[in-house]
Parts: sequence; structure tokens; C-alpha cells
Amino acid sequence: MKTLKLEIPDNVDERDVKMQLAAQLFSKGVLSSGQAANLAGISKREFIESVGHYGVSVFGENTDDLEKILNG
Repeated sequence: MKTLKLEIPDNVDERDVKMQLAAQLFSKGVLSSGQAANLAGISKREFIESVGHYGVSVFGENTDDLEKILNG
């Protein structure tokens, strides 16, 4: 496994940065949900429950797809 060191401002939430990165890599199919959860430092269940807050569906649809479905 590779290590990446990032310097972020003190006012930026580290957990949020990790979750955003994990969510994007998951949405692109680079990481599985388990791998993304590990990257974010949370359980797989917590990742699956919270990834929607980052505009990513665990079912493969993005927010635009879901809006089209809901608005018919």
C-alpha cells in the first residue's frame, strides 16, 4: 500500500477530506466500498451509509441520474 502525505489548513476537517477522496475513488470504480471505507478510516457500513452525502450512490447512479428518475 502507498502512503500519501497531504498538508491541509487547520480549519479543514481531515475526516471530510478523507471521505471526499474515498467517495470519488469509489464512484469511479477505483476502490471497492471496503477499500474506500478503509481509506476514510471508517467501517464499511458507515461508508455505505454516508457516501450519499458526497453525491455518490452505492448503486452506481450519480445525483443527476437520481434526479432524472425522481422527476420522470
